[in-house]
Amino acid sequence: TYPLPEAQLDRFLMHVKVGYPDAATEKAILHLVRNEAQVTHVEHTPTPMSEADLLNARQEILNIHMADSVEEYLLQLVLATRHPARYDKALERLIEYGASPRATIALDRCARARAWLAGRDFVSPDDVMTLAPDVLRHRIIPSFEAEAEGYNTDSLIRRLLELVPIV
Repeated sequence: TYPLPEAQLDRFLMHVKVGYPDAATEKAILHLVRNEAQVTHVEHTPTPMSEADLLNARQEILNIHMADSVEEYLLQLVLATRHPARYDKALERLIEYGASPRATIALDRCARARAWLAGRDFVSPDDVMTLAPDVLRHRIIPSFEAEAEGYNTDSLIRRLLELVPIV
């Protein structure tokens, strides 16, 4: 049933960082919102998506092709968060806890969704690399030493993306 129970929402969570816009962008937002508020009628009201449409979209996303090599890259990237010394001995002391199997599932689903939204019928390594920071950010816990040395999850993920080869 929809909406999803809160216990199931974690499957879809990513930790996206959204900063503040620069002055020019803020001004453009102000003008856009002001102009929209002055519109006295709505020309087109979007049709709400039916449950069937939503389920069909989800099925299409799950059917997006992922080559074995891309799947292996995705797996190795998540596994590298748990065993970083395989790629860089120095990372071993910087990551306290790596990503769980739920991170693998989330990265798989998000990469498929990104490909679908781009109109492709396949997942590329770029889909995985682009989404990895947002999907993994809240799933990796840096060690005390990492934090003391100025590392955060973003810098650790960036380093893993540099080290884990695309198969």
